[in-house]
Amino acid sequence: MTSDSNNAEVVPGANARLEELGRGCYAFSADGCSNTGVIIGERGVLIVDAQATPDLAAIVLQKIRDITDKPVKQVLLTHFHADSTLGASAFEAGEIVASDLTRRMMDTRGAEEILVSLDRQPALFSTLPAGMTVSLPSMTVASSMSIDLGRLDVRVMHLGRGHTMGDLVVWVPKTGVLYAGDLVQSNAAPYCGDAHLADWPRALDRIMAFRPTSLMPGRGRSAKDVAAVAQAIENTRDFVTTLRDAASACVEQSLGIKDTFAAVKDTLEPQFGSRADFELSLPFNVARAYDEALGLDQPQIWSRERCADLQDALEGFVETSRSVAEISPQPVEEVVESETDVSELVSDNDFAASLLDGPGAEEPGDEEILDLSADDIVETADEDQDFENTLTDQGEFEEPKVLLEGVR
Repeated sequence: MTSDSNNAEVVPGANARLEELGRGCYAFSADGCSNTGVIIGERGVLIVDAQATPDLAAIVLQKIRDITDKPVKQVLLTHFHADSTLGASAFEAGEIVASDLTRRMMDTRGAEEILVSLDRQPALFSTLPAGMTVSLPSMTVASSMSIDLGRLDVRVMHLGRGHTMGDLVVWVPKTGVLYAGDLVQSNAAPYCGDAHLADWPRALDRIMAFRPTSLMPGRGRSAKDVAAVAQAIENTRDFVTTLRDAASACVEQSLGIKDTFAAVKDTLEPQFGSRADFELSLPFNVARAYDEALGLDQPQIWSRERCADLQDALEGFVETSRSVAEISPQPVEEVVESETDVSELVSDNDFAASLLDGPGAEEPGDEEILDLSADDIVETADEDQDFENTLTDQGEFEEPKVLLEGVR
């Protein structure tokens, strides 16, 4: 289990265990690692998130072999981050599944994500093979699909932007178990460096609408009853909204990133400072919240250069002051679409430039058309359709138009 201590010396992969959440549904956890879901049906096994390295994934596979010899049919990646994806190859699955938007983020951000992750968490990635590249999905889903594992129906859904633009959750109606990825954290501080903070609470509401009886978060302890599930979701919501509101208040006061960091830390630390990874994630969390408060809808790509600029800004090596008068008065939509106007959002300094430079953000609806068959992409409804229309009175997801059977 992931340690509760924010500063504990942990060996990634130590104290590994496989915990049953419901019939055929398990959660793998280990010190210093993201969680991995294991769902076992008659036809085979579905993996939810794949660990940071093939060696760590092999520990998961060993635990699976203690309870079943069924083959791994699919590996589902809830989002694009390296700590949950780079071990995918070790499972030798028939399919690797992710959302369309996650595939797009892998294409545009994946290489930089690996480099930055190696710097941020060297111990976690210490066994990563040299030259390791992004684990690209072989199948993508735009909105939702159902996977038949053999007398066990598994629903895969994109509930909106939150931890990233392309988060998926996995719902097992028969057992009431939900795998939330990093949309929900239990005893760890959420990482928000690629988040959409204004949208995240809505995704949490949609998770709650299913009324899960058990939930595997992205890291740390799984919630194993209704009350624990509700608490984990509310803890995540509290962190996200507190971060968002504190940063927004700082921007309204024309504070720079250094002063904003100090103010947001003072606000968060009393309640969340003891959580795992609080200090590690805080600079990235504040930088993203600061950007979003300035009206930047799409998170900027984290590169090694941008991380260095952020560190310099927080240590006072570059000027970071800005004034309200220097913000363009145009609507956010117009500002984001114009490269000239974006440069006017903040004062001319190295740190501000590092946050605003880079590839132009594209809207979620503009994703590339991937070379997939009709069976690969299963949509239930238009993105604008109300989420409530996809829930029954029991809080379950309606049958998709097409069922995707497990790879046989």
